[in-house]
Amino acid sequence: MYGFGQPTGHLLIKTSRAGLGRKAGHDLTIEATRWSGNAVVTADDPGRSSVTVTVETGSLTVREGSGGLKPLTDDDRAEIKKTLEGQAVLHVAEHPDITFRSTGITGTPQSFEITGDLTIKDQTHPVTVHGGSDGDGMVCGWATLAQSTWGIKPYSAFLGALKLADEIRIEYQVTDLVPIPGPEQPTG
Repeated sequence: MYGFGQPTGHLLIKTSRAGLGRKAGHDLTIEATRWSGNAVVTADDPGRSSVTVTVETGSLTVREGSGGLKPLTDDDRAEIKKTLEGQAVLHVAEHPDITFRSTGITGTPQSFEITGDLTIKDQTHPVTVHGGSDGDGMVCGWATLAQSTWGIKPYSAFLGALKLADEIRIEYQVTDLVPIPGPEQPTG
């Protein structure tokens, strides 16, 4: 079994703009700063492998805003974080975690797909995660999902002329998988 997460991994959420006023808004890169996971890897039989990931919803932090009529300010970042954590989006006080649990893995360590159940705000739906390894220990990949599937209404302003697209992209990169000793593995 292997563990991963901060500080040797990055989990990013990328949004894009939609609507007639999309030039005024920003495409956002949001980072989960507190997350962890574990993987059981069976290289000769990927179907016996498994992955779980937990993200603390209160750790989502706006890292970058591209596009827009003006640069994203610190006040903008704080307002976006407040919106993310509020009842309209993630309702962090009631739903402190987002979880992913694999239900199947296919492919090779160099190129794989992980199907699994993603739970956001107590709603669970299937997701497919694409990924691969470079052979030197770095694992990276992505998934796309529609926010509305989990009951999240994408942010909108100016009577809907400016809004976030429903589809978001989640990207991950892990540079170090840490072996976790199991009962059959020696600890010393």
